[in-house]
Amino acid sequence: MTPHDMIRLMNEEESIVLRCLAQAEEALALTAQKAAEAFQAGGRIIYIGAGTSGRIAVSDAAEMPPTFGIEPDRFVAVVAGGTASRDKAVEDAEDDIYASISALNEMSVNRRDIVIGLAASGTTPFVVSAVHHARQKGVWTCGIANNKGAPLLEVAEHGILLDTGPEVLTGSTRLKAGTSQKLALNRISTVAMVLSGKVMQNLMVDVKAKNQKLKDRCARIVCELTPATKDEAWELLEENDWSIRRVIERSSQPAVPT
Repeated sequence: MTPHDMIRLMNEEESIVLRCLAQAEEALALTAQKAAEAFQAGGRIIYIGAGTSGRIAVSDAAEMPPTFGIEPDRFVAVVAGGTASRDKAVEDAEDDIYASISALNEMSVNRRDIVIGLAASGTTPFVVSAVHHARQKGVWTCGIANNKGAPLLEVAEHGILLDTGPEVLTGSTRLKAGTSQKLALNRISTVAMVLSGKVMQNLMVDVKAKNQKLKDRCARIVCELTPATKDEAWELLEENDWSIRRVIERSSQPAVPT
């Protein structure tokens, strides 16, 4: 095959991902609702993964604080091999059935939390054992897998099958399976935050203005939600420690008569 043929084939195969997500809409919605309830109750959304699934989990969890202005311990990723596996593959770590259980115990996982396990095969010992352990402790659990009848879908209280089928490169689950898991977590975490009041209209009103680009975005959001000009928005944000929410709340308060 030519390079163009290969790209076209991969594009055709990736279209399967969105069909799988459409079929899983109801299951994803329930998980998002449970994540919102856990967050609002002061609990944590804990992702469990190994390999590609683990790195996808890390990515989603890491993006939550700057996007929605939440504490970094509210969405947490427990990954086979620990922090070392975030930068390089630690393949044998996924066979350790005790490491994930120990990690959950060290975190004092409890019924306010939820645990979401991800594994393309649905058989990864590190993930399956963690989900099984959490469920035994009365924690609500979800398993996301890409194989029908996978053990992960059975041990979890709520199973989500993303039936993406064989990969173009056989066994390389960083392709369709990985893409489907990334999109699934995007949907779960984003909807959970919308349900938890972290969004106004479709705007991120709790985004952390950590750099110039984000400060500019904050100013644009204030302009969209209030009559303020960009210069006025910038000034209001500086006066309110770059909190969009505080600017909006104060601008909606009636003026005090003199």
